[in-house]
Amino acid sequence: MLRVGSKAACMACRNLVSTNMGIRFRVPLQKLHPLSRAIHHRYSGNTNPQRPPHRTAARYFTSMSRLPMRPPKPPPGSGGRGYQQQRNFWMVRLAARLLRLRYILLGTAVGGGYTAKKTYEEWKDMLPDFSEYNWIIPDFVWELSEQIDFDKLAKALPEIEEIAKLLPDMDKIGENFTFLKSLLSSGVSLGSEVKGASGLHLLLETSGDPQLKATDSSAAAAHDASDKQYKKSSDKEKIDQLQEELLRTQLKYQRMLERLEKENKELRKVVLQKDDKGIHQRKVKKSLIDLYSEVLDILSDYDANYNTQDHLPRVVVVGDQSAGKTSVLEMIAQARIFPRGSGEMMTRSPVKVTLSEGPHHVALFKDSGREFDLTKEEDLAALRHEIELRMRKSVKEGQTVSSETISLSVKGPGIQRMVLVDLPGVISTVTAGMASDTKETIFSISKAYMQNPNAIILCIQDGSVDAERSIVTDLVSQMDPQGKRTIFVLTKVDLAEKNLASPSRIQQIVEGKLFPMKALGYFAVVTGKGSNAESIDSIKDYEEDFFQNSRLLRDGMLKAHQVTTKNLSLAVSDCFWKMVRESVEQQADVFKASRFNLETEWKNNYPRLRELDRNELYEKAKNEILDEVISLSQVTPQHWEAILQKKLWERVSTHVIENIYLPAAQTMDSGTFNTTVDIKLKQWTDKQLPHKALEVAWETLQEEFARFMAEYKGKDQDDIFDKLKEAVKDESIKRHKWNERAMDSLRVIQHNALEDRSITDKPQWDAAIQFMEETLQSRLKDTESVIRDMVGPDWKQRWLNWKNRTPDQHVRNETKNELERLLKLHDDHTAYLANDEVTTVRKNLEGRGVEVDPVLIKDTWHQLYRRHFLQKALSHCNLCKRGFYYYQRHFVDSELECNDVVLFWRIQRMLVITANTLRQQLTNTEVRRLEKNVKEVLDDFGEDTERKIHLITGRRVQLAEDLKKVREIQEKLEAFIEALHKEK
Repeated sequence: MLRVGSKAACMACRNLVSTNMGIRFRVPLQKLHPLSRAIHHRYSGNTNPQRPPHRTAARYFTSMSRLPMRPPKPPPGSGGRGYQQQRNFWMVRLAARLLRLRYILLGTAVGGGYTAKKTYEEWKDMLPDFSEYNWIIPDFVWELSEQIDFDKLAKALPEIEEIAKLLPDMDKIGENFTFLKSLLSSGVSLGSEVKGASGLHLLLETSGDPQLKATDSSAAAAHDASDKQYKKSSDKEKIDQLQEELLRTQLKYQRMLERLEKENKELRKVVLQKDDKGIHQRKVKKSLIDLYSEVLDILSDYDANYNTQDHLPRVVVVGDQSAGKTSVLEMIAQARIFPRGSGEMMTRSPVKVTLSEGPHHVALFKDSGREFDLTKEEDLAALRHEIELRMRKSVKEGQTVSSETISLSVKGPGIQRMVLVDLPGVISTVTAGMASDTKETIFSISKAYMQNPNAIILCIQDGSVDAERSIVTDLVSQMDPQGKRTIFVLTKVDLAEKNLASPSRIQQIVEGKLFPMKALGYFAVVTGKGSNAESIDSIKDYEEDFFQNSRLLRDGMLKAHQVTTKNLSLAVSDCFWKMVRESVEQQADVFKASRFNLETEWKNNYPRLRELDRNELYEKAKNEILDEVISLSQVTPQHWEAILQKKLWERVSTHVIENIYLPAAQTMDSGTFNTTVDIKLKQWTDKQLPHKALEVAWETLQEEFARFMAEYKGKDQDDIFDKLKEAVKDESIKRHKWNERAMDSLRVIQHNALEDRSITDKPQWDAAIQFMEETLQSRLKDTESVIRDMVGPDWKQRWLNWKNRTPDQHVRNETKNELERLLKLHDDHTAYLANDEVTTVRKNLEGRGVEVDPVLIKDTWHQLYRRHFLQKALSHCNLCKRGFYYYQRHFVDSELECNDVVLFWRIQRMLVITANTLRQQLTNTEVRRLEKNVKEVLDDFGEDTERKIHLITGRRVQLAEDLKKVREIQEKLEAFIEALHKEK
């Protein structure tokens, strides 16, 4: 007979409750209370209570309920005692049937309420913290969650009065049921299923039969021992069930979160598109991350002085080559934006990527206005090509990588806001085609970014290769030994799980037990199957499916918050903004102090000068240079013609004397002289004279330009512009090309001027004679100077200056004396020595003990005859001063034939006409063209930052540049801090 409150009844009730809740617990008979087994053996006819029947407690309890309702007749001779026992047993059966209904009702209520509460609490604990996503999840979701509580659940239980009518002695049971209901209302947990059964055991014990209490207490010890053995065998099954349920719940809420985020993206996109409609009517308000990115861009161009270093946070992505850095970055940016290669180095320079939220998924460079639509494959291909071109352009000749940063912004709905810098992959060996210092250069670039104490290091490790081959982990450990700002990411986990014989090795990596480095967090991600054609959405689906079915997550080697690039992106963004909030104000104070130092230095060294940076100084110099070019138009025509005539004659005089006048003057009569002159002048005009004239004009323009710049320099001009002006002048002259049509017209004018032989008046005649005398005297002076150099100092110089002749000069002097005697004997000698004359001179010198070469004799004769001829020409020129009358009357008098005067008049007239023509071309055309060229050169220099830095230098310039940069950085930081406080 079952006693009310016994443990057998409790176990039977537990089986029924569990069955009604849909949970099947198979409890062997050994696990039942000993009293329950005794009752079974007694009424089932089993004489061996120690034999363990392998049937469930529910079946035994059911067999008891199938006992006949009417008691059997007492055997003869038993008397009233047997009848009384049968009557008592009939009452027990009736009570059992009535109590069965009570057990079902109460067990269902208690077990259902407890199971519902426990399931809700487990699901609630498994949910991630949604406090950071209040902006994503609508308010009605939170309102719905707040509506679920156990007060309403307790009120939903049936009232005790409805059941009391069917049960005996329900007053006592009602009090206990009310107490149990109050416990549920107050949210008190009932613990495990065993504790719930114990509570039901106490409830039943208060209304049971006192005779069964002693038997129940004697069998309790045996039940406890068997119950412990049962728990050990069922704990593993429960843990497996809970883990599977945990994974299903996490995936469920992950999908819910992604659905809500997708809806939120669409809503925010609509809102941002509405805001864009008024973009031209109002000033665009920059986002928080854009303000911060501008500060970083300015700092990247700032050459830090006064120990002011850039310690502002950014996410530095480092890893071994081909470890998957670029793929992780693309998953965070939600677009395949980087060039890709198979095993080769693709990242050749740092790439700063500013991620922010926007209505459209676009990318643009800092120095370009073009937007690349990341939803179109054509724009994605163009963006990848542009990044590759910029990388190769930044790499200097003979190098493999560059430290020059490429700045890129990516905007799109739902993108986490942060600034990342993708660095070239760390290599262990320099291969063919690389510069010898490539490995050291990559290390120095990585260290330069990681040594920033506020930089977040995103360490990427390839999970598909042996961990011992990693180089970057040692480098990261050196820069961040405590791991206070490092996030470790294990990529290609799908390949790692497939290839590794021991998956627990992955668990060691993500728990930080395999590498010596420490980190804030460890993540495992999958960034695709290795195909370049995969889209971001397909990679996300593949990653989700992999982790959903992976035994790494199912067996507890990885935790749910450690997997997927989505969780990685959220964690990195949170860490980034936390670091920004902690350090940005301190950095603002540092730059404020640096600004004070720079301003103090300027006041002490340049108190009366304005703070003009390099661009402002360039504009000032540009205006000064243009003013100097305009000054060329103020040069008088007389000045231009005088300079041009003088320079042109200096350029052509040698050719006129040596190739035209001297050969013609050695002829025997005037007809031959004029014929020779006309032929040579025609040849000279057709081939050389126009070119020489234009060269002279261009050089004159340059000299006048330089003269004006030099004169302007004395008028309080800053000497800081000297290098710039010289470079502008040289480049302008280099680009300037004289008008080709001017040469043809100049040739005609010169030819016509040389054709004219008619001297109309005496002043022209006198001017020609003067021009001839000046020219011949100049040539005679030059010739005598050459002869003196050849023969050495004369006796006066030797005595007064203590100088001696060299052996060669002594030979030259002896040769000169011998040739002078020859000229005295033959005053009308020709310009060339005959061979017999050379032999005679050489023998005469040998007779005096002087050995001489025939070539030296001819060379010396050339200079002596030239002097002799010029002296005779000057004497003839003096005679022709009175020959204009004979020239005008066309008298033929051999002694007064002044054809050489006419030649010099023709040359002089050609010079005057050519100078006038060139002056007109200069003032009317070339000066304006030069001014245009100067403007073009200045514009080109203005766009070339490196050239400006090279041409405008000095401490004053650098100090003004630093002041401008520091002020700009401080202003940007203050604006960013203000916006950051508003967002808080």
